Amino acid sequence: FRITVRVAGPVDPELGWVVDYAEIKRAFTPVYEALDHRYLNEVEGLENPTSEVLARWVWERLAPRLPGLSAVEVSETCTTRCIYRGEGGDEG
Repeated sequence: FRITVRVAGPVDPELGWVVDYAEIKRAFTPVYEALDHRYLNEVEGLENPTSEVLARWVWERLAPRLPGLSAVEVSETCTTRCIYRGEGGDEG
């Protein structure tokens, strides 16, 4: 799987970015460590590790730590992916 994290918000006029990449990395590192070199169906909450379930699982762990989180994209291949935008968001 490949996971893409998207953020949205106003661009800081002084710094020129929405979120510092270091903040994204800091928020994502515990998620990465929970998944790396593991059988996903043995990770709590991922007993049925479809792309859609994985995207929601990642969102639920990132959202409290990453203000501005707008989407989590999970790609299985270069042509198959899903995008989760939170409850009530547009999933595709």
